[in-house]
Amino acid sequence: MSKFKKAGLSKSLFIRGFQCHKSLYLHKFYPELKNQPDDTQLARFSSGDEVGELAREIFPGGVLVPYEGLSIQSQIRLTNSLIENGVKTIYEASFEFDGIFIKVDILHRGRGGWEVYEVKSSTGVKDVHCLDAALQSYVLEGLGLKVTKVAIVHIENSYVRDGDIDVHALFSISSVKSEVSELKRDIKKQVSRMRKVLAGDEPAIDIGPHCDNPYECDFRDHCWQHIPQNSVFSLSGRGIDKFDYYQRGIVHLADVPLDELNRSQAFQARSTLEKKSCFDKEAVQEFLDQLWYPLCHLDFETFTSPIPFFDETGPYQQVPFQYSLHIQHEEGAEPEHYEFLAQPGEDPRKKLLNQLLKEIPVGACVLAYNMGFERRMLKDLAKFIPRRAKRINQIREDMRDLMQPFQSRSIYHWQMEGSYSIKAVLPALVPGLSYKGMAIADGGMAMEAYHRMCAAQDKKEVAKIRKALLAYCRLDTLAMVKLTNYLTNRRKSEN
Repeated sequence: MSKFKKAGLSKSLFIRGFQCHKSLYLHKFYPELKNQPDDTQLARFSSGDEVGELAREIFPGGVLVPYEGLSIQSQIRLTNSLIENGVKTIYEASFEFDGIFIKVDILHRGRGGWEVYEVKSSTGVKDVHCLDAALQSYVLEGLGLKVTKVAIVHIENSYVRDGDIDVHALFSISSVKSEVSELKRDIKKQVSRMRKVLAGDEPAIDIGPHCDNPYECDFRDHCWQHIPQNSVFSLSGRGIDKFDYYQRGIVHLADVPLDELNRSQAFQARSTLEKKSCFDKEAVQEFLDQLWYPLCHLDFETFTSPIPFFDETGPYQQVPFQYSLHIQHEEGAEPEHYEFLAQPGEDPRKKLLNQLLKEIPVGACVLAYNMGFERRMLKDLAKFIPRRAKRINQIREDMRDLMQPFQSRSIYHWQMEGSYSIKAVLPALVPGLSYKGMAIADGGMAMEAYHRMCAAQDKKEVAKIRKALLAYCRLDTLAMVKLTNYLTNRRKSEN
């Protein structure tokens, strides 16, 4: 039996173990305790695969060592054969040394030796990327290969698509050889520690900042199950070191000294513990006085991608593909509803903007929840279609933010748990209306659904996704209508 089969260490397991030995142990022996990845995480994994495949075009003509359909030993034998036969570039080159199995994203034969390229979908180099590369370098040099270059291939954020993707402009190559040289010194010691962990009992490691650094651990729910709902960790913001309180045995919100909290956190704690709500009628009246009719409740949904889909877009640029619009022509009136959802695969911006400008009455008050986002999307659209900029900029000037009275806590309900997100505000103030149980329940899920819709080949699947997207976005602006009506009616009842 090989060392690998005994130790079961790999590149991903090493990174996991470096973050937390308990996570490594649970992964090996109790994988059923993991959180299942949500749709957003799955979409991120898929996006990372696409970036990795595209980056190979920087070194075209290489040979792929596949993972699917081949055993680990077969992958290693194929890699060795390719090296012996003088292949210049190998994708997913596979090696085993010291009981550690790795796959190198791009292994390129340079003039004086081998160059290692680790591909990442981020826009810069992170410490964990260097650790990843250091392990690869450790394995390759342990096998006697001369490594002359170690680099991270990452997305160049300033890139703007114009025609076919230019891989040499989309990607940046950052040398990390000096960082890798420093990190390699500790690799053998780290591997030895991890092996001892796997040979022993479950490590008694408590929760801490490492649970989310550098990645959110997929055993989080298991390790955090002893934390009550109303705890020091439920306090919003960063006013205190929550783990310091936890380590001192102060866990329940009722045990946290209120005089040590900042004003916002103390307010949240008192409201939660006493189940109190507040309504500042003067502040709410001041907010409502800023509004006028027709009143347009607007919400955009956007997608991002490390690889730009359309011309005049860049990596991770937020591109609006959908909106919902509820228009009230007078106070308390039943709203008219309008909506737009792009067809899969087409640049949505021109059609979306043209329809939106037809539907928003000239001079109307436009209400958004966290209007900075909608205003930014409109600004981008004005830049993209400058001939419509005057009208777009007028809409931006006529925009008001429904989040403002909740963010300032002019109105607050203890069930909001310190949050002023519409997802927290809506069920607290409008019972019976919430996002629970919806096929799409947040913006991340909406973005993932859009990507699935664009990739889907089955018409029924496309129709199903469209229906879910329309229902979600519609609820966003219907929620705004209900909350605006709530503020108006509550203000009247307070007089």
